[in-house]
Amino acid sequence: MPRKNSPTPVTIIGGGLAGTEAAYQLVRRGIRVKLYEMRPKVATGAHQTELLAELVCSNSLGSNLPDRASGLLKEEMRAIGSYILDTAYKYRVPAGNALAVDRDAFAREISRYIKGHSLVEFINEEATNIPAEGMVIVATGPLTSPSFLNFLAGLFGQKHLFFFDAIAPIVEAESIDMTKAFRADRYSTEPKGDHINCPMTKEEYEIFIKELLEAKRIELPVFEKKARKKFFNACQPVEQIASTGHEALRFGPLKPVGLFDPRSRRRPYAVLQLRQDNLLSSMFNLIGCQTNLVHAEQERVFRLIPALHEAKFVRLGQMHRNTYMNSPKFLTTTLQVKDNPNLFIAGQITGVEGYTESTATGLLAGFNAARISLGKRVANPPPESILGALLKYITFPGHKTFSPMNANFGLFGDTKAETSDDRKAKIITEARRAFRQFYSEL
Repeated sequence: MPRKNSPTPVTIIGGGLAGTEAAYQLVRRGIRVKLYEMRPKVATGAHQTELLAELVCSNSLGSNLPDRASGLLKEEMRAIGSYILDTAYKYRVPAGNALAVDRDAFAREISRYIKGHSLVEFINEEATNIPAEGMVIVATGPLTSPSFLNFLAGLFGQKHLFFFDAIAPIVEAESIDMTKAFRADRYSTEPKGDHINCPMTKEEYEIFIKELLEAKRIELPVFEKKARKKFFNACQPVEQIASTGHEALRFGPLKPVGLFDPRSRRRPYAVLQLRQDNLLSSMFNLIGCQTNLVHAEQERVFRLIPALHEAKFVRLGQMHRNTYMNSPKFLTTTLQVKDNPNLFIAGQITGVEGYTESTATGLLAGFNAARISLGKRVANPPPESILGALLKYITFPGHKTFSPMNANFGLFGDTKAETSDDRKAKIITEARRAFRQFYSEL
């Protein structure tokens, strides 16, 4: 039961990765939470369940390698105590060097814990404004409802920005023709073969590209047509990539580098990789094949790939609008609003891109809201750390054009290193040193 002297509840709007991570950071420190989530009463057009922390697009939280930016960010988050990451490792599925999860089991565990916690008051309603009193964390995500977006636009006096995101199809494992596919991992770095690889000859690839480009696409709503070309680079629909050049997919998501077909003992002309999507290994998603084709065309076109000629689709792809705010105008690196320190913004709506990055901002917002509640100073991660560098990017006022950003080593300045490997090594060493010092001082 809540303590009689527990601080005023913190209101969290949004039950995605950022919102649930923020809730955990608060309740673990004895702070009561009011968590608003509108689904399933109000649909988003992309979510399929009523579960908290539902992974809408991929089931991968990015690289787990310690020498990659995403892996380094995970290292920093786990030092603070990330509930989302701990749960992700609990429900991890094979994905080479990436951290991928059984998305249903992952979301059910988080929903059960957060909704059932004695310090959490779960409110299944759409928020249309924010409370006038107490601290508030806005973590409504890229699929924020139109009514709440209108409220935010009025509150900040800034026109919201947006880009389009897309979802890749998922197929039943048993429907994949393994006589025409093989297990392996990209660049031959992992011998386990966590991915199913669907090779194509030059002729098969050319037919696939031709039909992909000619296939009918889903028409966007009229009010979004002007922005139909505004995609986030990492989530471009496969047909959009193909339209930039005949060989674009062979040097993008279908590149065969490091892969050799054991049947022909040669490198395939092109390869579509499939990644396990659940713990039972019964579903696989088509990596890099986010699409906005109409559903019947998706089935027809992807079945042109020999290993998928009889594929049964568990989920078909779609495109949706992802919204983010002009954070450099009003947000600080502690994720507090400049003229209202009791208001935090977290998650992808801040302009970070990716599951891990979204979770990291929720972690910091919850962590800082808890510290304020307990009479402590807020935490401001150093810019030398990967989290600090990401926060610096989304709050930097000098952007000519502000757009979503993943964790990457390009966020850091010149290290005066002789080679790119030396530069990365210096960044990692300094990031670890700075973050250890930062956390030890807390």
